Amino acid sequence: MPDLILASASPRRQDLLEEAGIHFRVEHPDIDEWDSLTHPELSPHEIALANARRKAEVVHLRNKDSVILAADTVVYCAGRLLGKPADTKEAEEMLLWLSGRTHEVLTAVAWCNPAVHVIREQVARTWVTFRPLEKKVIEAYMAKVHVLDKAGAYAMQEHGCDLIERLEGSKTNVIGLPMEIVEPWWREWHRGGA
Repeated sequence: MPDLILASASPRRQDLLEEAGIHFRVEHPDIDEWDSLTHPELSPHEIALANARRKAEVVHLRNKDSVILAADTVVYCAGRLLGKPADTKEAEEMLLWLSGRTHEVLTAVAWCNPAVHVIREQVARTWVTFRPLEKKVIEAYMAKVHVLDKAGAYAMQEHGCDLIERLEGSKTNVIGLPMEIVEPWWREWHRGGA
């Protein structure tokens, strides 16, 4: 059976696959991710999907016979797309923006199996409501969690209860890889299908 390659350097995605008992190796796609500044004509859904697709394509070019799994997560709130913050100032500003609001977490997943000429793409959506946050709560959170590599400047699995009041939808989507999409694809491939 060919390799399954995760086209992502995200330790959170790796953890989710390992917890599910899925064997894989990692290859970093090393692309410049699109965002609402570089592609204002695209919706958040389209940006996430384009980024996941581009990650899969780049890694596929280097591994023609392997199955590629790629993903991209974005946070969308009140007309604003939040990617990974550039610095701690922007991270704090993002968390203040999310305070007391409900936002969408969208993760696009791309699956490429060249052996059977199958490319699958799907986007998971979860609604997350933040508690009203005082600045001292945000500062305490940022002191505990490395926020610069996380869309929206937070991680549900890392002291997320300090911020999150309610979640509607997939928990693993918010972590970065919706396993309710990935696991059926993997099981089908593992049985000799797509």
